[in-house]
Amino acid sequence: MNPLKPLWTPTSYALEHSPMALFMKRCSERSGRIFDDYGDFHAWSVSNMREFWSEVWDECDVIGERGTEVLVDGDDMRRARFFPGAKLNFAENLLRKRGPGPALIFHGEDRVGYSVTWDELHGLVSRMQQALSILGVGRGDRVVAMLPNLPETIALMLATASQGAVWASCSPDFGVSGVLDRFAQVEPKLFVACDGYWYNGKKQGVGDKVREVAASMQVPLVIVPYAGDAETLAASIPGAVTLAGLIREFQPRAIDFDRVPFSHPLYILFSSGTTGAPKCIVHSVGGTLLQHLKEHRFHCGVGDGDRLFYFTTCGWMMWNWLASGLALGATLCLYDGSPFYPGPGVLFDYAEQERFSVFGTSAKYIDAVRKSGYRPGETHDLSAMRLLASTGSPLSPEGFAFVYEAIKGDVQLASISGGTDIVSCFVLGNPLKPVWSGEIQGPGLGMAVDVWDDTGYPVRQRKGELVCTKAFPSMPIMFWNDPGGEKYGAAYFGRFNNVWCHGDFAEWTEHDGIVIHGRSDATLNPGGVRIGTAEIYNQVERMDEVVEALCIGQEWDGDVRVVLFVRLAEGIHLDADLEQAIRTRIRTGASPRHVPAKILAVADIPRTKSGKIVELAVRETVHGRPVKNKDALANPEALSLFENLESLRT
Repeated sequence: MNPLKPLWTPTSYALEHSPMALFMKRCSERSGRIFDDYGDFHAWSVSNMREFWSEVWDECDVIGERGTEVLVDGDDMRRARFFPGAKLNFAENLLRKRGPGPALIFHGEDRVGYSVTWDELHGLVSRMQQALSILGVGRGDRVVAMLPNLPETIALMLATASQGAVWASCSPDFGVSGVLDRFAQVEPKLFVACDGYWYNGKKQGVGDKVREVAASMQVPLVIVPYAGDAETLAASIPGAVTLAGLIREFQPRAIDFDRVPFSHPLYILFSSGTTGAPKCIVHSVGGTLLQHLKEHRFHCGVGDGDRLFYFTTCGWMMWNWLASGLALGATLCLYDGSPFYPGPGVLFDYAEQERFSVFGTSAKYIDAVRKSGYRPGETHDLSAMRLLASTGSPLSPEGFAFVYEAIKGDVQLASISGGTDIVSCFVLGNPLKPVWSGEIQGPGLGMAVDVWDDTGYPVRQRKGELVCTKAFPSMPIMFWNDPGGEKYGAAYFGRFNNVWCHGDFAEWTEHDGIVIHGRSDATLNPGGVRIGTAEIYNQVERMDEVVEALCIGQEWDGDVRVVLFVRLAEGIHLDADLEQAIRTRIRTGASPRHVPAKILAVADIPRTKSGKIVELAVRETVHGRPVKNKDALANPEALSLFENLESLRT
C-alpha cells in the first residue's frame, strides 16, 4: 500500500448522488450557502444547529409532531433541549414499513436461519404490546432483557418502546452478579430471559442463572425460547411464562403508539463496570432516533431494501444502533454465536448468502481474521458489500491494509468511534471523502468535535483529548440514580467547563481525519509524556508471533513505567530474541519513548463481553487493588494471571 495515496476514493456517482451529497445540495439551496466540500458542510452544521437538525428531521421524514422550537438553551450543554415541544414514538418510526419483504433475518449456531417479514413483525409487536399492557407495563416503566440477538429481542424492544416504556438489555453470557449489578439498579417492571444459547458449537444452559436473578428481582418473568428448554425452565420458576404463553390469547391489531416528549427515556445502557458499579446511562427517544437516522442515512447511505449487518450482542450499544436501521426500510441481518465457529468464514458465508450492503464488526475481529490467514475475498462473492464498518477499538493500519488486500478492494472502510455514552458516533465514515490508512474519515454532521490539549487549547496534528464543544441530541438525559446530576457532570464535564470531554486520546490528521490512540484513562505517562496504548498495539500486533497485547503504566520508583503483556501464537515462547524483536518493532514503528520497560507473556488477556481489552482492570490488579464486577468480563479468570507477578517487582 502506498502511504501517499488513499486506500479508497468515492466514485463520481457517490459525490453527486449519495444520500450525503443530495442532502448537502438541499441544505445549500435552503440555506443560501455554497458548500465547496464536506468540511464547509460540517462547519455549517455545527454553527447553525437549529437549521441543521430541523433539516435532518424533515429529510428523514420523522413521524411525530415537531413543535415550534428546535433548540432551547443551546449555549449550555447541560441544559440544552432539542425539540422541546415534539411528540413522537420510537417504535412508530421504526415500524413505518409494511409488506411481505424481510424485516429481520436471523442466523445462529446449530440452528437453521429464518426471517420475519415486515407484516409478521408488526403482528408480533402488536401481540407483545397487548401482553405488556396486561402486565401493567406503561410509560416510563423499565423492561430488562437477558437475551441473544434474536428477532424476538428486536420485537420486544419495539413493543416496549411503543408503550413509552424503557428498554435495557444484556447478553446471556453475563454472570448473575453482572446481570443484577445492571438490572437491579433500574427497578424493572418485567424481566425477560432466554432458555439458553449456543457458543463455539456448544449449548450453554442458563437455567440456574435465570432462577437466581428472578428470585432476586421479584418481578414477572418471561422466557423466550431458543435452546429448546423454555417450557421446562418456565415450569421450574413460580409465576414464569413462556413468550408463546404470554401472547397466545392476543391477535394482531393496529399498534397503539404512545407519542412521548423528545427527551423521554428510551434506552438504559450500561458502562462496562470493570472498575466499579456500572453507570446506568439513559438515552432519549428523540435524540437516539434523530442521531441514528443521520448516521445511517447520510454517513452510511442506508436506504430502503438494504441489508444491514453488525456483529454485536444485546449488551453492546451497536445492537441499539443496528436496530434503528428499520426506520429507513433496511433489512436487519442478525447473528448470534461465535464468529469463528465452525471456522473463520461463517460471517462471510452469511454476508454472501444474504448479500449484505453494510457489514459491521469490531477491529479485534478484523485482526483475528487477518491472523488466521483466512482471505474471504478470495472465497466469497462480496459484490453487494459497499461499506465495511469497524469499531470497538482503534483499527490498525495493518487492519486497513488487510481489508483492501484480502476482503474487498473497492469497499468503503468506515472506522467509527463514539460509544455507549452517546449511543452513536462522534467520528465515522463519510461517502464524500477518501479512506486513508489508519484514519477515521472525520467528524459526524452536527458534532462539534475537536482535539484539545490539557490547557483546553485546540491542537492540530498533535495528540490530545477528544472533545465536543456544542450540544447534540444524543447526549444522555441523565444517569439513573443520580438525581442531582453530579455523576453525570463529573463523567463528561469535569475536565473542561461546558465542553464534553469524551475520554479518548485523539489526533487530527493532515486529511482532516481522526486517529484514536486509546482511552485517556489508559494513556501511559512515562516521564510525563502521554502515550496512547493503541500506538503500541499497532506495532506489536503486526507480528505473527503475537496474537494480541495489553499495555499498562505501572507505578514504579516515583514515576510510571510501561509494561507490555503479550499473548503469543501457539508454539511460540518469549525468549530474548523475540523480546528484542518486539522492542525493535516498537522503537522503529512508534518511537523510543514507546518501548516498554517490561515485556511479559500471558496465556490470556481479559476483555469485556463486547471484546474490548480491559487495561484499567489489569492495572488495578497489578497494583494489588480490587477489581469490582468481574462478571462484566467475558473471561474473568484471565485477571488472575496478572496477580502477584514476581517479574514486576524488579
